[in-house]
Amino acid sequence: MKLTRRDALLGTGAIGATAFLWGCADKSTANPELKAVIDSITTSMLKDSPEYATSLTVPEALAGGPYKGRVSDASAAAETARNQWVAGWIKDLEKIKPESLNPTDKITHAVVLSSTRYAAAAAPMGYGTAGYGSPNPYILSQLTGSYVGMPDFLDSQHVVKSQDDADAWLSRVDGFAGQMGHEVERVKADAAKGVIPPNFIIDRALGQLRSFMKIPVAETVLVSGLVRKAKESGLGSDQLGAAATKLVTEKVFPAYQAQIALLEELRTKSTADAGVWKLPQGEAYYQAATGYWTTTKMSPNEIHELGRDLVRSFGSQMDEGLKKLGMTEGSVAERMSALAKDPKYLYANTDAGKEQLLADLNKQMADLKKRLPEVFATLAKADCEVKRVPAYTEAGAPGGYYQSPAPDGSRPGAYYINLRDTAAWPKWSLPTLTYHEAQPGHHLQISLAQEAQGLPFLRSKMLWFGAYGEGWALYAEQLADELGLYENDIAGRLGYAQSAAFRAARLVVDTGLHAKKWTKEQAVDYMLEATGDTRDSIVTEVERYCVWPGQACSYMVGKTNLIRLRTDAKTKLGAKFDIKAFHDQVLLPGPLPLDVLDTVIADWQNGIKA
Repeated sequence: MKLTRRDALLGTGAIGATAFLWGCADKSTANPELKAVIDSITTSMLKDSPEYATSLTVPEALAGGPYKGRVSDASAAAETARNQWVAGWIKDLEKIKPESLNPTDKITHAVVLSSTRYAAAAAPMGYGTAGYGSPNPYILSQLTGSYVGMPDFLDSQHVVKSQDDADAWLSRVDGFAGQMGHEVERVKADAAKGVIPPNFIIDRALGQLRSFMKIPVAETVLVSGLVRKAKESGLGSDQLGAAATKLVTEKVFPAYQAQIALLEELRTKSTADAGVWKLPQGEAYYQAATGYWTTTKMSPNEIHELGRDLVRSFGSQMDEGLKKLGMTEGSVAERMSALAKDPKYLYANTDAGKEQLLADLNKQMADLKKRLPEVFATLAKADCEVKRVPAYTEAGAPGGYYQSPAPDGSRPGAYYINLRDTAAWPKWSLPTLTYHEAQPGHHLQISLAQEAQGLPFLRSKMLWFGAYGEGWALYAEQLADELGLYENDIAGRLGYAQSAAFRAARLVVDTGLHAKKWTKEQAVDYMLEATGDTRDSIVTEVERYCVWPGQACSYMVGKTNLIRLRTDAKTKLGAKFDIKAFHDQVLLPGPLPLDVLDTVIADWQNGIKA
């Protein structure tokens, strides 16, 4: 086994992880040099992100040592180190010649090299976050910063079964305060370079930070979550509650206040300019961001025009459906808006109404699960449950999103829905959301990747490609339509068409904001006209695009590529085409960049087995 420089830096933990991987991975990963690089990357990422290691419930050896009491390092020095790692990984992978590898290794090499190249593209700009994850220009916003995810992470994923687990919780609360302090330093450094979020983004982040601080310390999830879990495990909850209260009072709340004070100061210097075009090397930054999220070389203008074409197509479908419901007067947007306000489609915005909504979602998932064998040969073993977005982040959080199951089976997948206002979810909109977030969308795709045999851990459990994953979820919405799930539900199919128009409009709006200098108001107005969705919902979405440049492009770019691949395969294979086999080819190799997916499907059509 060849040890790289990073293996040596990681010490014996990396060697232990390598032994673990050799013991469980498919022996068809035959190239020792590639295996050494992949194993090193795997352990480096897990050691660097203890929260992710917890989420994946990995053995300590795989993560380079103990991790349950640690949090990731949010300092500028750590970010620089991540960028250096990625540059080194690229060099190591480029030394390996693909023609020397067996088919499985060749895919692994292509996937990881593509991933690292896209991840590295934003690093030279010198601000925000890049590393091996998505490029985000702003350290702090309504969607970025440790305050957004750490409280819920502890409550939903940190297990407390022993005193050691409880002490690890306290250690992570302490580390959380440290993360927030490092973020303050980095935001100041970025602001000195002219990198300041739009004023409306700062307002949204300030609202969320202040909202958390209004909660009595003992009632914050950082304290109450530990007390609850300690009681359930028969631990000394009073002493643990007191310790957590002390940490939150003396360290966490002051860290929140420091972030609030900094953002209040930056608010006086910020503008309403919404796109990254205003930032240093803004055009190059946006190209790096769209490349990362779409895993294509498409230009912003190509993405923009694709979106406009699709918006027109789905607008026609909505018009047709509305006419079937007898709604003929007014624009598509006006009629969809009226449909969304029809009382017969609304849940009460009460606890009882929200519970009924969740119950209906669970029934939709159960009904669909019975139909999956019609188009899938391989089904997920992991279950999926519906959960509410935590109240303390729902103001700025997306409408729905998915959290993957623990690979060891200890935690099911979770489909989160934002219930800040049930009026945002008329009944006809929910089936499509379910098909997207649960099955046959994110839950099926991610669970099958995690459960796949013979793939390196990095590919099956860790890597994520927006165009592949989100593209699959949009494809899943169309597949539900093709299965006839809307045949007797005209309003439900309108929900599907509106959802598709919404994702198509994202292509237009994201590129409009970041490449064509659209204002936030222009973006909101365009999406309202394209979808007829509620203004509040659209505003939240557009604000999301402002801080996650390129991410909104991944959905429809990915779906259109999947449809193209399926159409091409049908044409080439004719009567031999099998939809179940096609789905296996797309899903079982795990997440893939679109350029690699093209190769995998082409090889399948030509009878080449990976």
